[in-house]
Amino acid sequence: MQKTSLIEHLETFLTPRRIALFDKVIAERTNHFTVATQDVYQLHNTSAVIRSCEVFGIQNIHVIEERKPKRIDREIAMGAQKWVDVNRYSTSKECIQELRKKGYQIVATTPYGESTALKDFNIEKPSAIFFGTEKEGLSDETLNEADCRLNIPMFGFTESLNISVSAAIILQSITSRLKSSEINWQLSEEDKINLKYEWLKKCIKNSDSIIAQFNTENH
Repeated sequence: MQKTSLIEHLETFLTPRRIALFDKVIAERTNHFTVATQDVYQLHNTSAVIRSCEVFGIQNIHVIEERKPKRIDREIAMGAQKWVDVNRYSTSKECIQELRKKGYQIVATTPYGESTALKDFNIEKPSAIFFGTEKEGLSDETLNEADCRLNIPMFGFTESLNISVSAAIILQSITSRLKSSEINWQLSEEDKINLKYEWLKKCIKNSDSIIAQFNTENH
C-alpha cells in the first residue's frame, strides 16, 4: 500500500500522456522469456541485443562476461538499458544455475547439429535464450547444459547471422506467438508495481529527495 501511494505521488510529476505510456509498455512486458549473451566482445552487438529485448518486451537480459568485462554502448542501445534489467555474471555456470532456479529451461541458439527450427519452438515453457559470438558461437559447456537447441533456418552460403540480427528475428517470432497464445505471459501485479516504481525514479529529477520527503511525511 505504501509503494502504491508513493507511485501515485510520483505520477503527479509526470504528464498524463507519459503515465499512460508507462502503463501501456508495462502491460506488454514479460519474464516468460529472457535472454542471455555469452562473451559477446563487440560492444555494439551486446547493446543491440539489449535494444531488441526492450523493443519486444523482454524485461530481463543476462550478460555473461567470462573472458573480458565490457561496458554497454549507450549510443547503440539508444537508452534501452534504462528500461530493461541487465543482470551480469562472471561465468556461464553461475548464470545457468541462477536461471534454472527461476524455473527457466536453457535454450542454446546454434546453426549447427541437431536443433529445433524456430517455427517449431515450443513457447509454453519459460525459456532463457542463449546467444554466443558470431565467430565461435556458444561454449561447449553451455551447449551441453542446454535443455534444447534452437536454429534459424538459412538457405544461403553463409552459415551464421550476426548475434543482433539473430536475437531480433528470434524475439520477434516467439513474442508474437506468445502474445497471441493463451499462456499467462504478463508480469505479476507485484512485478508491474515494482517496475513502474523503478521507472518513475529513473525519469523524475531529484526523485530520491521527493521519495525521502514523502516517506517522512507519511511515516
